[in-house]
Amino acid sequence: MITPQPTDSILAQEIRQQPEIIARLIDQPQFAEVAAALRAAKPSYLVLAARGSSDNAARYAQYLFGVQLGVPVALAAPSISTLYNSPPRYRDSVVIGISQSGQAADVLQVLKDAAAQGVPTVALTNAPDSPMAQQADYHLDLHADLERSVAATKTYTAQLTAFALLAAHLAEDEALLAQVRQLPDWLAQALSLAPAIEQRAERFRFMTHCVVLGRGYNYATAFEIALKIKELTYVIAEPYSSADFRHGPKAMIEEDFPIIALLPDGATFPDMYALLQEMHGRGADLTVISPASEALALAHLPLPLPQGIPEWLSPIVAVVAGQLLALHVAAVKGNPLDAPRHLTKVTQTR
Repeated sequence: MITPQPTDSILAQEIRQQPEIIARLIDQPQFAEVAAALRAAKPSYLVLAARGSSDNAARYAQYLFGVQLGVPVALAAPSISTLYNSPPRYRDSVVIGISQSGQAADVLQVLKDAAAQGVPTVALTNAPDSPMAQQADYHLDLHADLERSVAATKTYTAQLTAFALLAAHLAEDEALLAQVRQLPDWLAQALSLAPAIEQRAERFRFMTHCVVLGRGYNYATAFEIALKIKELTYVIAEPYSSADFRHGPKAMIEEDFPIIALLPDGATFPDMYALLQEMHGRGADLTVISPASEALALAHLPLPLPQGIPEWLSPIVAVVAGQLLALHVAAVKGNPLDAPRHLTKVTQTR
């Protein structure tokens, strides 16, 4: 069997494009314009509808808008509209549909239901001519160019950045915008982890299961990294909040059990570090994504993040380490990197 060369894959190319794409996205005027329209609407809460990686972006937005703006965010259950034909009442909200392709039929139906109720709608897609973009009152274009690899990478970080930009413009906070503008440099630094990950990927060749731990803003990152591992390596990867992990799942941890943990600087660090110390004491095989030396010192595979990233932006950078890990583990397992088995780029559900 010929092992795929990860650096030659479309997936690797798209991972490397992320600093450039995020730099281009930051310069777009659309975020200030949509933010002004949403401020005028004065919503009491937001409803976000998505599937797959886009659903993980919605999880990030749930923390982002809650912490930065004090706005409650509900995650829609599209099946309520498509299968049960009982759309909720969206009064006093803004409904945002998220889809890389803009073709998600069930998310589109949520937008249609909201529009029928006279509620403002926004589509966040990488396809301005897509059904969702055409349906919504406002469209936020990811400007990520065509994503050809089945596993979403650059569109995911673009979605998170779009939400970060929207939140900063809604807050009319130049300090937040200044922090967002540092993302391309931080992403470029995160990409420098690739050689170390490639060198150590062989140790995961026979991995069949793992857990991914994050909390707060990086609860979404745990879900997204777990999804990338499942898609690309076919490993059973379970994401957990550190809080939920303590409510039962930690019982399965034994010697050499693989754990991937996200420990950015910020409010969640003390809790995550305490859990990491406990798992280290049980002999777990730890991969740690963090800027903190004390956390990295506990890891079998330390993946240092750049210093100075504010916690609210850390998911956009931390997920790159997970993307690279999934890429290189898939390569040593001999899996196809750009077209994982049973998957297509556009998935239609209803």
